[in-house]
Amino acid sequence: MLAEPFPYMPEALGPFSHRISSDSPQAQAFFDQGFQFMYGFAKYAAVRSFREAQKADPECAICYWGEAWAWGSYLNVHMREREAPYAYAAIGKARELRGNAGPREQAYIDALSVRYVEDYDYETRRVQDRAYADAARALTEQYPDDLDAATLYAEALFLLEPRFGYRDLEDPNVTRLHAVLESVLARDIRHPGACHLYIHATESTARPELAEPCAEYLGNSIPGASHINHMPSHTFSLVGRWGDAVRASIQAWHTDLKAKASLGVSTYPTHNLHMLSFAASYDGQGALALRAAQDYAKLTRRKTLQLLTLVRFGRFDEIAEAGDRPRRDYAAGVWDFAQGYASVRLGEPDTGREHLARLRELAETTNARAGREPASVLLGVLAEILAGEVNRNDGNLEAAIEAFERAAEHEGKLDFNEPEPLPFAARHWLGAALHEVGRHADAVRVYRDDLADHPHNGWSLFGLSEALAAQGKPDPAVQRDFERAWARSDTWINASRF
Repeated sequence: MLAEPFPYMPEALGPFSHRISSDSPQAQAFFDQGFQFMYGFAKYAAVRSFREAQKADPECAICYWGEAWAWGSYLNVHMREREAPYAYAAIGKARELRGNAGPREQAYIDALSVRYVEDYDYETRRVQDRAYADAARALTEQYPDDLDAATLYAEALFLLEPRFGYRDLEDPNVTRLHAVLESVLARDIRHPGACHLYIHATESTARPELAEPCAEYLGNSIPGASHINHMPSHTFSLVGRWGDAVRASIQAWHTDLKAKASLGVSTYPTHNLHMLSFAASYDGQGALALRAAQDYAKLTRRKTLQLLTLVRFGRFDEIAEAGDRPRRDYAAGVWDFAQGYASVRLGEPDTGREHLARLRELAETTNARAGREPASVLLGVLAEILAGEVNRNDGNLEAAIEAFERAAEHEGKLDFNEPEPLPFAARHWLGAALHEVGRHADAVRVYRDDLADHPHNGWSLFGLSEALAAQGKPDPAVQRDFERAWARSDTWINASRF
């Protein structure tokens, strides 16, 4: 496939351009396309675009640099051994043609040359990664006004950091990375590469809103790159702009579909659907959340997200249509949770208890993982939610509250995820149960805690408003926040959970 001709897609591209020394307009056009697609993590589309630039101008050294860059590691995926020879050959060709390039392009080629070796070893790649970061820093010092050089330096720094997990804003490495990206955005808030990386650099910190200004522009900066369309949804979800997160995710999914007609490039379509379903769930858009979860199930052949979303929106009669119990532990546990929860709600508590017993056993014994999380932790959350509902149905509200508290405790053990693996929070059950037994002040505390984690979500705002009113302390600001949060919802609720 990589050897086949690749089209130029002007309708997919934004205004970004990185001027090169070639006299060929076609080489410039394909080079810019490759650069934009690489900023959007569309790796193979970038490789093919840079190769088209080489065809247009076989003497273009920087065009081979572009291919070499695209083959290399990027934030989500490190280069594997099978790709290393292509990167090494491309940078070798760039060095061979180096005399055709201007001084700045020669500096780009020299910096990237330290990244690739003939005998690449994935396990020792950090040796080259560190050398490249040092070379990229020198490049930015040599050309301090070059925003792309600074963005490449930030990318190189990111590769030296753990990809996932919470980041301490006081960590010197984080501070340095942020400073480099902020220096670019201070000069061009619309820079697609720097803004993309800045969202990733801030989303797992205590200040995700730092990326909000550039997120306003990023989604349309490369209109035909689905990952670029999608990226603002990370920031928007974390700051509670659920409707904007939904719109960004829809735009990304539409680009995934357009890619089939060569009108864009698709990157991580299942991730785009997952984020769409997650954001729509918190936004109260049940039909959209369920449609995205169904499309996700079609692509992945896994119904876990679909089942969880059915529970979120109280579609209990549809859960029975989910088919047989899966064999894999996490999927089987989610199936038991959904079937058990629906059974309790549909008046079959004994069946619910049977599912709960199987779910508990799995949560206590499985060694499987669900994405980056141990399946035992996620299934532990679900088991306690189901246990709480079984107890609540039996009239034992104190036992139900204790179960929901354990569910929230399990949930607190989860690492940062994008998006979170569950389309709801255990506190939605805990707050509702506390309100039900008249512990309204405790319910207020629980809902406020959830709003700190999931700002402006209508489920907790509704529960908070009800708990405040029950104390004779109605808060018009909370009610207004709920009305704004639920303005796009197709779902009527009378509690924070069904």
